[in-house]
Amino acid sequence: MSASLSVFSDPRCVAVVGASSDPAKWGYWLARGAMRGTDRRSVYLVNGKSPTIEGIQSYASLRDLPEPPELVVLCAPAASIPAVVDEALALGATGFLGITAGIDAVHGEPGLERRLAARIRAAGARLVGPNCLGLYDAEHQLELAWGSFHPGSLGIVSQSGQLGLEIAGLAAHAGLGVSRFVSVGNQVDVTAADLLEDLVDHQPTKAVVLYLESFASGRDLVATMARLRAAGKPVVVLTVGTSEASRIAARSHTGALTVSTDVVAAACRAAGALLVETPAQAIDLAHLLVGSPLPRGHRVAVVSDSGGQGALAADILCREGLTVPRLSPALSDALAAVLPAAAAVANPVDLAGAGEQDLDTYSRIVEMLLASDEVDAVVLSGYFGSYGSDTPALVDRELEVVEMLADSVRRHERPVVVHSMSHDSEAVQSMRAQAVPTLHTIDGVARSLGLAANLFDRAPDQLREAAPAAVTVGEAALYLDGRDRIARHGVPYPRASAVASADHVRVAAAAMTGPFVLKADWLEHKSDVGGVVVGLADAEAAVAAFTDMSGRLGAGGYVLEEMDVRPDVVELIVGARRDRSFGPLVLVGLGGVQAELYRDVQLALAPVNEGQAKRMLESLRAYPMLQGWRGRPPVDVDAAARVVAAVSRLLAEEPDVVECEVNPLRVAPDGALAVDALVLTALPSDDVAPDPLLTGANQ
Repeated sequence: MSASLSVFSDPRCVAVVGASSDPAKWGYWLARGAMRGTDRRSVYLVNGKSPTIEGIQSYASLRDLPEPPELVVLCAPAASIPAVVDEALALGATGFLGITAGIDAVHGEPGLERRLAARIRAAGARLVGPNCLGLYDAEHQLELAWGSFHPGSLGIVSQSGQLGLEIAGLAAHAGLGVSRFVSVGNQVDVTAADLLEDLVDHQPTKAVVLYLESFASGRDLVATMARLRAAGKPVVVLTVGTSEASRIAARSHTGALTVSTDVVAAACRAAGALLVETPAQAIDLAHLLVGSPLPRGHRVAVVSDSGGQGALAADILCREGLTVPRLSPALSDALAAVLPAAAAVANPVDLAGAGEQDLDTYSRIVEMLLASDEVDAVVLSGYFGSYGSDTPALVDRELEVVEMLADSVRRHERPVVVHSMSHDSEAVQSMRAQAVPTLHTIDGVARSLGLAANLFDRAPDQLREAAPAAVTVGEAALYLDGRDRIARHGVPYPRASAVASADHVRVAAAAMTGPFVLKADWLEHKSDVGGVVVGLADAEAAVAAFTDMSGRLGAGGYVLEEMDVRPDVVELIVGARRDRSFGPLVLVGLGGVQAELYRDVQLALAPVNEGQAKRMLESLRAYPMLQGWRGRPPVDVDAAARVVAAVSRLLAEEPDVVECEVNPLRVAPDGALAVDALVLTALPSDDVAPDPLLTGANQ
């Protein structure tokens, strides 16, 4: 650990200020947990009203302690905290764990917590919290939190203390222990990113679960999660923000098509982290990430002692993006040779009662499948794990089979994931202890295995540098100016000309090839107010359209543009916007006037290269339309990818651009052509309320 944070894992001396003998108070749990580490460090309890707590001497103040504290736990009333901090700093304390909440409110001084944090940092010390639930380090027997923990290899960093405690409890119930737990609280000094960085070289931690509600300095956080992934410690992320209330108010389709969790998901993809929706999903997935080999592809063999459970497992696995391939004739014949005649051997494999006749059948069939080159993982679904609990005479035999399963996993370095009808039999506990993930629902198995396959399948995208810029209100550039700005980054447009009179229209039309499009230059959403007329066959048609439009909309700039009439076109939307936390983002999806209806989009941190852009396109549900649909020729996906990469560079390289959009980008077999442009550039002030999920407003 870095010297500045080592005090939060293995301090030589801890003082709990606000220790209590009342089990209903925080001070009781903190004191009780702290005393468990007395064989490793000095622990002192501070309470001015109680001479003893649970038979242990208590001190009236920090000054009365036999030695100066290194880590001070702040659990006293909020009114006393500033004085306690000053006293501790005078004694040389280097760490503070802030449990107490409401310091600003009690003192009536907004910003007092941050000023206290500044004083602490100026003295060379650090602060976790305030308003946190506490921390736990299994390796160093440091337990300073409400609740109890079981040692293991899962790191937990949580902005919500209680949710973090729920995750730790679910982990314990599922047979997973915790290596380190930290509730980050208000993050006025030590942040979640700091604590994640500390886990990169923390040997006991094998995987990390992160819960955050706000993502200040998001790019730094992405870089840290990528370093954890590179160190072999996958990160599982849990957040909030899918509700309608969390949508970003936006003036473009690009803004309207993204919600806060879309952005977090893009950040996770860039970091090689995995985003889940619930604490239970996080722990299900953690089973696969702690000790078990990852699947090296999406091919899964299903083995079951029930035809119905096997078939259902196959369906659910396929819905999670996995495949259940038909086994080769040679492998099927080999399986059939050791199974009853009624067994199914194509995949799913139905043991047809062979497991009950001989428990070795489970390990033998799994071994044959793992030894083949035909699957990347095996799912064992059904009764296995329940034999010993239902028939005690079979306990030892079932445990022997577990040993054989674990040995096969180690030798072949491919995962076996078990769906067992038992929650916590001896066999289930043994499988979990030997890196054979065992879950109680096939849903959890399929979802977790699908996510794990994606983790192996795709390395983190290289996080490319982007120009720093504050997010501000955007002012729309004129159409031609925005078009020119986008075109300078390599986006092709048709020929166009500004027109201000009927004569201008005739001159412009003579220099271009019809048909034409007439547009009102200054309007953002032109089609909504009749500011676009398409299909103008010749100059006179264009003049008539200009006369009508200028009569309706009044004086202003107008643009005559060549119309793209190529056949077999697919319309896409390509946009980019600047996020307050994660910086530039780029979006691509099915476009046109119905973009928000389709809501088929992919989002990434910008800039992206053409390879990354192409993967975004391939991830669209509508990608088959680009490849050719119902006899239509495929369109130029590479050209579309070049436009996505170009738009992403615009925002990443030009800090005054807040948002830009091409909708539609018309992609045909012979290339891509942009036929619209929206560019919003920064205003000097910011009048838009921030999105609390992404700004760090709760920190």
